[in-house]
Formats: sequence, structure tokens, C-alpha cells
Amino acid sequence: MANQLWDLSHIQPSTEIVLQGETIPQVFWNAVHKRGDTVWMRQKHLGIWRSWSWSETATAVREIAGGLMALGLQPRETAAILSNTVIEWVLADLAILCAGGVSNGIYPTDAPSQVQYLCEDSRTTVLFVEDDEQLDKALEVRDQLPLLRKIVVFDMEGLRKLDDPGVISLDALRELGRQYNTSHPDELMQRSKAVKPDDLAILVYTSGTTGKSKGAMHLHSGLVYTMRGYSSLVQQDETDERMCFLPLCHIAERMGGEYHCLYTGAKLNFVENPETIPENVREIA
Repeated sequence: MANQLWDLSHIQPSTEIVLQGETIPQVFWNAVHKRGDTVWMRQKHLGIWRSWSWSETATAVREIAGGLMALGLQPRETAAILSNTVIEWVLADLAILCAGGVSNGIYPTDAPSQVQYLCEDSRTTVLFVEDDEQLDKALEVRDQLPLLRKIVVFDMEGLRKLDDPGVISLDALRELGRQYNTSHPDELMQRSKAVKPDDLAILVYTSGTTGKSKGAMHLHSGLVYTMRGYSSLVQQDETDERMCFLPLCHIAERMGGEYHCLYTGAKLNFVENPETIPENVREIA
């Protein structure tokens, strides 16, 4: 009985390679080329679903990556993301990786002291924050982070009058990126192509329940291998829908949500908040 219970021989994983590429940037740009104006992501805000096609996503990633390069982000330098699970998280993550950087996610529930430690340990040079609440944490510890060049804010609501040379809105960063890409038209693709499979891609920190958090170092090769292996067992395509609501700084949502859908083309739907998950599921079903 036990042998029958655990007999998985009937499972035949697919060996088809959906997208070529040995790094996240390679897979992403191949996905954009293949899927174009097909919708990839949706996010509900103030009762309205806003869709993002692969082409629109690529435009945003180009601009954010260009902004990062304009701020001086060098290949293999770290940029961190302190935010709840929103589309901007994915855009920033992909932009960091396409610019040749290392992406580090920070839980939005972390205290300022934890934010300081995670930025110090990862040697973060640019920090993306979601809103005024997360910005307050960053500003509280900024003076203890000498490597931090700039803080980028996704949502500037309540911050329109902020005048701080160390803080920039995501919209302003994208404008900076447009200008930089115009004067350096080939740099982003050169950086994306220069990323090697054995380069460090992302840092995923442990909970730190028995001491200080430790950063697990994930290479591009490992992420792509896992992405393909996972997709061969959990098969989906562009007709499938997936809800995205767990923290993207955790490897489960990062791989099972963002990167799995990046590879397979399944639509990634961002809920309004955890309380609206049942309602949002019914809306996209």
C-alpha cells in the first residue's frame, strides 16, 4: 500500500523547453519577443483591473534599468526592494537583473533595524520602497548606510511635497532612464547579454529566528534550472491564470509566481489585499 501511495512513475514531466535562455534576462527578453502585446500581468487598484502586456512590461523594465544605470548601478552591485506584492516589485526585480545587478527582497513587515542590517549585509546601493510607510523606515537608517546612493519610491501619495535629493519617485527614475537609454542606446542589452549563468542573481534572506538573517545566494543557472523543472511538473501556458499575493521576497512566490509565469506565459494577477483574495479569484476565474 505504501509503495503504491508513493509511486510517482506515472508522472511524465515534459522535456520541452518553452523559452531559450540560460539567465533571467535572456529568458525575459525572449519572452517579450515571443509574446509581444499579449497580457502578462494584471493588478486591481481602486476597483479597476489594469493590464500589462509583455511589451508594456519591457518598456517599463528598460526605463527602470536605464534609471539604475544612470544612478551608477554597476554589474554585480545589489539593489533591494522593500515592498508588498505589487507589479512594481516585478518590474524593479527584472530591471535590476537586466542591468546586471543583484536583486535583494526585503519583507515589508521588517523593522527599520532589520532593513538596515539587510542593506548592510547585501551592500545595497539602491533601495526601492513601496510608499511613505516603507520610506520612513529607510530614512530612519539611511545615515548608517554609506553605500546607499538613492531611494526609489513606487507610490508617492502623501509625498508630493517631499524635497530630498536622496529620494526619487519611480516615475522620475523612469524618465531618467528614458534619457539615459537615448544617449546610451546599446548599454542595457550589452549588460543583459553579459550576464553569465554562474553570476549571482538574487539574495533570499532567512527569517533569522535563531540569529541574524543569512542571505541564500541564488545564481541565474539555478533559477533557470528550477524554473524549467518546476514548469515541467506544474504545466501551464498563456491561457492560465495565477494569483500573486505571497511576499515576493520569499523564494516560493518569486519562483512559483513571478519566474514560473515569466517562463510559461501564464497571467500573473495581483490582488488588492489579502482580504480580497476570494473576491479577486472569482473575478478572474
